Amino acid sequence: MVRGRAATEQMLRVALVTQCCTGIVRVCMTDSTTFESSASEASCDLTVYYDGGCPLCRREIATYQSMNGAERLNWQDVSRADEQIAPDLLRSDALARMHVRTADGKLVHGAGAFALMWQAFPKTRWLGRLAATPPALLVLEPVYGGFLKIRPLWRRKCDLPAP
Repeated sequence: MVRGRAATEQMLRVALVTQCCTGIVRVCMTDSTTFESSASEASCDLTVYYDGGCPLCRREIATYQSMNGAERLNWQDVSRADEQIAPDLLRSDALARMHVRTADGKLVHGAGAFALMWQAFPKTRWLGRLAATPPALLVLEPVYGGFLKIRPLWRRKCDLPAP
C-alpha cells in the first residue's frame, strides 16, 4: 500500500494541475492520463493559451470569451506566466503561436488550435470543422505563419480597446 501511494505521489509531483472554469480540478499527467475530481459533471472542452500582452490577441480572445460556449473553455493568459507552463509547453512557445490543450491532454498549436477552439462555439462550429480538414489546414497554417511575422508590429505599436 505504501509503495502504491508513494508511486502516486511521485506521479502527482510531475503533474500539471489546472482549475477548470466549471470548478473541476483536472490533473493532466505527463503520460496523458487524466484524473478528475468534482461534484459537477461538466468539464472543460479546451484550455486556450493566449498572449494577453498582445492588444490584438486580447481583443480577439475577449470576443471569443463573450460567445455562447466560452464557459466550457479554460482561458490561460501566458503573458506573465512562468517559463514552464506545462511539462510539454514553454511560455516562449505559447507566446509565439496559439496553443490549446484538449480535454484528453493533447497539445495542439497553430491553425489546428484555432480550428479546435472554433468547434467549441455553437456559432462557429461549422467553421471549425471545415478548418480542421487537411486541405484547409494546408492553406490556413501558412496564412497563420505569415500573420505571426507581422504580429509583433501590433504588439508594440497599438493598444486596441476591448470590445
